[in-house]
Amino acid sequence: MNRWITLARRAKVDQAAFTSALLRTRNVIFGIEVDKGLFFKFFLYVLLIDTAFIYMNPIFKMVSTMLKNAEDLSNPSVIWIPNEIYLGVLQDAWSKLQYSESFWVSAALSTTVALLQTVSCAIAGYAFARLHIPFKNFWFFCLLLSFIVPPQVTILPNIIASNQLGLMQTYWPIVLPAVFGHGLKGALFVIIYRQFFMSQPKELEESARIDGASVFKIFFKVMFPLARPAMVVVFLFAFVWTWNDSYLPSMFLYNSDLKPLSQGMSIIAADLTAEAELSGPSVFQDSIKMATGFLMIMPLLILYMFTQRWFVESVERTGLVE
Repeated sequence: MNRWITLARRAKVDQAAFTSALLRTRNVIFGIEVDKGLFFKFFLYVLLIDTAFIYMNPIFKMVSTMLKNAEDLSNPSVIWIPNEIYLGVLQDAWSKLQYSESFWVSAALSTTVALLQTVSCAIAGYAFARLHIPFKNFWFFCLLLSFIVPPQVTILPNIIASNQLGLMQTYWPIVLPAVFGHGLKGALFVIIYRQFFMSQPKELEESARIDGASVFKIFFKVMFPLARPAMVVVFLFAFVWTWNDSYLPSMFLYNSDLKPLSQGMSIIAADLTAEAELSGPSVFQDSIKMATGFLMIMPLLILYMFTQRWFVESVERTGLVE
């Protein structure tokens, strides 16, 4: 009898241990909460890897194509990894772009425009968010219109005005609008600042006014230092968009000796198309385009590599996600 009781107790203990082990295994696989288990993490990482590959696939294809020689380009079995690393195309694209000179032109132009828009658009955004301006809603509606209207519509009056002022073949037609809170995508930057300043407590300004601070002192000493998240977003957006823009430089700098990279890339693409029409397509035609594109985006990839943490945090802290 005692033997049967002992066996029954052991069976209960074994069953309890099995149930406990099964429960622990279930918690590890599926998690106590839905987003804590291995199954959810596996699904999440598969989704992230697929999404990353979709965005990185063009870059991988670009690098693979520009490193192939003529034999690999003609061989349909060579898709991703070339049989031999060939740097001749990259060197040809470097010389065609005049990369050493054009890089500094693009860097200086993009940095100048980004810094000016970071400050001037902050002033405009603060005015729309906090100050009592006559017909403020009407002016904000005009700002939205300037954001909607494409630059191709207003480029002719700008060219005529720049020609009359003697600013053609210079960088001033691109830089001067940024001084006044406009420029490329300037309206969007004003909206970003306006959204950020509207989310700040009014007690900060009221306490500064009690201490006798003027409007300019309140902005530059109190509100503008608080806008660092919006400043990072605006600066990076302005830098990248100015760096990638080829339309405005092609309009104002068409005969200039020092061209930004974006304009040089467009000129090379047009020259390759003209050469293909005259003498037939070259096997390296697409490779040169890939190489110029890679040299164009490489500085931006390096920039984002070092600033992605601040950029993501800044986007979360601004009104862009609200």
